[in-house]
Amino acid sequence: MTRLIVFLLAFFCSSAVFAQGVNRALSNPAALNEQAPPVYKAKFDTSKGTFVVEVHRDWAPIGADRFYNLVKNGFYDDDRFFRVIQGFMVQFGINGNPQVAAQWREANIKDDPVTQSNKPGFITFATRGPDTRTTQVFINYNDNQGLDSRGFAPFGQVTVGMDVVRSLYSGYGEGAPSGAGPSQPKMQAEGNAYLASQFPKLDYITKATITK
Repeated sequence: MTRLIVFLLAFFCSSAVFAQGVNRALSNPAALNEQAPPVYKAKFDTSKGTFVVEVHRDWAPIGADRFYNLVKNGFYDDDRFFRVIQGFMVQFGINGNPQVAAQWREANIKDDPVTQSNKPGFITFATRGPDTRTTQVFINYNDNQGLDSRGFAPFGQVTVGMDVVRSLYSGYGEGAPSGAGPSQPKMQAEGNAYLASQFPKLDYITKATITK
């Protein structure tokens, strides 16, 4: 009986978390494994305007599939551009709901071979080492070809709105502890509430959608 009560409490708590405007599919990363089209576009409506990413699956198929499923299921909606380094790149991809973020924190995918270079406007998954890509991605501002040999495999490029990408708020600089910007562990634990209170000027994604 005790085990049943604990199970039911966990179930209803989980249901409450994912009922508040969040796609319940995001609670099970392993189930979001649809193969992406050979080429597709992802439209990002943001607080600064709109940009479009064109993804080529043959550049990095595993990364292209993961990005497709994340965008299609609303993972990036209301996410902040939390690391914006002028002359380098802009990074995003920690979900603003801590419960959702927790589900994806260790949802690693295998690495892709690097077939493209990290040129301006190209988008790439962030990584903590071999086979540790999850949900965070970055868009290169400059020619960062030095990342190529370190396993950072671009899977698409911004084809519309690179001026929007370059205009995203960068005043907080590098993240903690190296800089004065947001702490990723706190983002994981506290979500958008932490960012809204401590870093209110960050730009954000209002809606990301797959377009033809």
